[in-house]
Amino acid sequence: MRQTIRRWFDPSELGTVGTTPDYRFSLANERTFLAWLRTGLALLAGGLAAAQFLPPLPLRHLREAIAVALLLLGGAVAVRAVDHWARTERAIRLGEELPFSRFPAVLALLVGFGALLLVAAVLARAVGAR
Repeated sequence: MRQTIRRWFDPSELGTVGTTPDYRFSLANERTFLAWLRTGLALLAGGLAAAQFLPPLPLRHLREAIAVALLLLGGAVAVRAVDHWARTERAIRLGEELPFSRFPAVLALLVGFGALLLVAAVLARAVGAR
Protein backbone atom coordinates (compact mmCIF):
# COMPACT_ATOMS: atom_id res chain seq x y z
CA MET A 1 0.00 0.00 0.00
CA ARG A 2 2.79 2.40 0.92
CA GLN A 3 4.53 1.81 -2.42
CA THR A 4 1.27 2.48 -4.30
CA ILE A 5 0.76 5.79 -2.51
CA ARG A 6 4.43 6.69 -3.05
CA ARG A 7 3.95 6.23 -6.81
CA TRP A 8 1.18 8.81 -6.76
CA PHE A 9 3.45 11.49 -5.35
CA ASP A 10 6.81 10.63 -6.88
CA PRO A 11 6.77 11.51 -10.58
CA SER A 12 10.52 10.99 -10.87
CA GLU A 13 10.01 7.25 -10.22
CA LEU A 14 7.46 7.10 -13.03
CA GLY A 15 9.89 8.77 -15.41
CA THR A 16 12.37 5.91 -14.96
CA VAL A 17 9.85 3.21 -15.91
CA GLY A 18 9.70 2.02 -19.51
CA THR A 19 10.04 4.44 -22.39
CA THR A 20 8.73 7.95 -22.83
CA PRO A 21 5.38 7.66 -24.61
CA ASP A 22 3.89 9.96 -27.22
CA TYR A 23 2.90 12.98 -25.12
CA ARG A 24 -0.67 12.84 -26.49
CA PHE A 25 -1.30 9.59 -24.60
CA SER A 26 -0.05 11.06 -21.34
CA LEU A 27 -2.17 14.18 -21.87
CA ALA A 28 -5.24 12.07 -22.62
CA ASN A 29 -4.61 10.12 -19.42
CA GLU A 30 -4.33 13.41 -17.52
CA ARG A 31 -7.60 14.70 -19.02
CA THR A 32 -9.32 11.50 -17.89
CA PHE A 33 -7.88 11.98 -14.42
CA LEU A 34 -9.18 15.55 -14.31
CA ALA A 35 -12.63 14.40 -15.46
CA TRP A 36 -12.73 11.91 -12.58
CA LEU A 37 -11.67 14.68 -10.19
CA ARG A 38 -14.53 16.84 -11.45
CA THR A 39 -16.91 13.96 -10.81
CA GLY A 40 -15.56 13.61 -7.27
CA LEU A 41 -15.93 17.34 -6.67
CA ALA A 42 -19.51 17.25 -7.99
CA LEU A 43 -20.36 14.45 -5.57
CA LEU A 44 -18.77 16.39 -2.70
CA ALA A 45 -20.77 19.49 -3.66
CA GLY A 46 -23.92 17.37 -3.84
CA GLY A 47 -23.23 16.02 -0.36
CA LEU A 48 -22.79 19.51 1.05
CA ALA A 49 -25.92 20.70 -0.76
CA ALA A 50 -27.91 17.77 0.60
CA ALA A 51 -26.77 18.52 4.14
CA GLN A 52 -27.60 22.22 3.85
CA PHE A 53 -30.60 22.52 1.57
CA LEU A 54 -32.67 19.32 1.60
CA PRO A 55 -35.75 19.71 3.76
CA PRO A 56 -36.33 17.15 6.49
CA LEU A 57 -37.35 13.88 4.85
CA PRO A 58 -39.95 11.38 6.10
CA LEU A 59 -37.34 8.95 7.39
CA ARG A 60 -35.31 10.16 10.33
CA HIS A 61 -31.72 11.12 9.42
CA LEU A 62 -32.25 10.28 5.73
CA ARG A 63 -30.99 13.72 4.72
CA GLU A 64 -27.79 13.20 6.72
CA ALA A 65 -27.34 9.68 5.33
CA ILE A 66 -27.64 11.00 1.77
CA ALA A 67 -25.12 13.76 2.49
CA VAL A 68 -22.61 11.40 4.10
CA ALA A 69 -22.99 8.84 1.28
CA LEU A 70 -22.32 11.51 -1.35
CA LEU A 71 -19.33 12.87 0.56
CA LEU A 72 -17.80 9.41 0.97
CA LEU A 73 -18.44 8.55 -2.66
CA GLY A 74 -16.80 11.82 -3.76
CA GLY A 75 -13.72 11.04 -1.70
CA ALA A 76 -13.56 7.50 -3.08
CA VAL A 77 -13.79 8.80 -6.65
CA ALA A 78 -10.90 11.21 -6.04
CA VAL A 79 -8.66 8.50 -4.57
CA ARG A 80 -9.60 6.08 -7.34
CA ALA A 81 -8.82 8.75 -9.94
CA VAL A 82 -5.22 9.21 -8.83
CA ASP A 83 -4.68 5.46 -8.56
CA HIS A 84 -6.07 4.84 -12.03
CA TRP A 85 -4.00 7.70 -13.48
CA ALA A 86 -0.77 6.26 -12.03
CA ARG A 87 -1.53 2.68 -13.13
CA THR A 88 -2.50 3.82 -16.63
CA GLU A 89 0.57 6.02 -17.03
CA ARG A 90 2.78 3.14 -15.95
CA ALA A 91 1.08 0.76 -18.43
CA ILE A 92 1.48 3.29 -21.25
CA ARG A 93 5.20 3.67 -20.49
CA LEU A 94 5.69 -0.10 -20.38
CA GLY A 95 3.62 -0.78 -23.52
CA GLU A 96 1.25 -3.01 -21.54
CA GLU A 97 -2.51 -3.43 -21.67
CA LEU A 98 -4.33 -0.59 -19.94
CA PRO A 99 -5.61 -1.53 -16.47
CA PHE A 100 -9.14 -2.87 -16.34
CA SER A 101 -11.51 -1.22 -13.90
CA ARG A 102 -15.02 -2.03 -12.73
CA PHE A 103 -15.16 1.26 -10.85
CA PRO A 104 -17.13 3.22 -13.51
CA ALA A 105 -19.82 0.51 -13.58
CA VAL A 106 -19.97 0.35 -9.77
CA LEU A 107 -20.19 4.15 -9.56
CA ALA A 108 -23.00 4.22 -12.15
CA LEU A 109 -24.94 1.57 -10.22
CA LEU A 110 -24.49 3.42 -6.93
CA VAL A 111 -25.63 6.72 -8.43
CA GLY A 112 -28.62 5.03 -10.09
CA PHE A 113 -29.57 3.27 -6.85
CA GLY A 114 -29.22 6.53 -4.95
CA ALA A 115 -31.47 8.26 -7.48
CA LEU A 116 -34.13 5.58 -6.95
CA LEU A 117 -33.92 6.08 -3.19
CA LEU A 118 -34.33 9.83 -3.61
CA VAL A 119 -37.36 9.35 -5.86
CA ALA A 120 -38.88 7.06 -3.23
CA ALA A 121 -38.20 9.63 -0.49
CA VAL A 122 -39.75 12.46 -2.53
CA LEU A 123 -42.82 10.37 -3.34
CA ALA A 124 -43.17 9.34 0.31
CA ARG A 125 -43.03 12.99 1.33
CA ALA A 126 -45.61 13.95 -1.31
CA VAL A 127 -48.00 11.21 -0.22
CA GLY A 128 -47.47 12.06 3.45
CA ALA A 129 -48.24 15.76 2.81
CA ARG A 130 -51.74 14.96 1.57
